[in-house]
Amino acid sequence: MEILDEFDISIIKELEKDGRMAFSAIATNLKISNTMVHQRISRLIEQNIITGIKPVLNEKKIGYDWGAFTGITLTKDHDSDKVIEALKNIPEVTECYFITGSFTLYIKLIAKDHDHMRKLLYEKIDTIPGIAKTDSIIELGCAFKRNVTL
Repeated sequence: MEILDEFDISIIKELEKDGRMAFSAIATNLKISNTMVHQRISRLIEQNIITGIKPVLNEKKIGYDWGAFTGITLTKDHDSDKVIEALKNIPEVTECYFITGSFTLYIKLIAKDHDHMRKLLYEKIDTIPGIAKTDSIIELGCAFKRNVTL
């Protein structure tokens, strides 16, 4: 059984063009019923295939000129839940991943300037109980970011 059929893929592609597009406009573009679009989107959300439709912010335009990727080594890997909860309380941490290799977690964070970045790393992240070490690389700009092609 396929998870996504041609209608699901077409609907997702329409939403990728404009996440605010009315269901009726999607239905018209795809020559299907408004009810079908509504049912399909509801099912895709229920199945957690679509995890949300929200604005994508241009961080640079709102004053966050610095970005970094930071590998986090934990004192004990089983402390990861507590560390993740603490990271969720730092609004500038925008992504967090479990990874293999020398780190347990890898995060993306944004800052307004180098002083803000230093404070985030040294005063907020490095002080979280359970973090043994961090290793950061500064981001110089995003070449592209996208969803997987369907």
